[in-house]
Amino acid sequence: MKLSEVNLIELSKIIDPRGNLTVAQSNEQIPFDIKRVYWVYDVPSGECRGGHSHKQCKEIIVALSGSFHVTLDNGEEKRTFLLNHPYEGLLVDVNTWRTLDDFSSGAVCLVLASEPFEEEDYIREYDDFLTSLQCLK
Repeated sequence: MKLSEVNLIELSKIIDPRGNLTVAQSNEQIPFDIKRVYWVYDVPSGECRGGHSHKQCKEIIVALSGSFHVTLDNGEEKRTFLLNHPYEGLLVDVNTWRTLDDFSSGAVCLVLASEPFEEEDYIREYDDFLTSLQCLK
């Protein structure tokens, strides 16, 4: 996928004076069945998360609280997104290297994943990632 085609997904935002509500349902706002949900928080200043790609798992990344940057890399181009709204999600396709950094104090990163955790699905070394892309061509 060309990174120029990647955009933030607008999740439904129900405005209510008692507090807003956002919904993310499988195969509606989220373009896949959600098989795993996890969140990252208490990231120390200056630390980076991610630093891997997936062979089969697609993900939606949401900043539930605070903000952080997500840089996507498809081996040919890189694109950085600022996530800072809990009603927006970033779709990360397979075979896309991702890094998350610049976490604000109190930031909470929610990830909705299309697959359960399987270590074999991860590519954790950037050079291996680039090699895997060559094999796909």
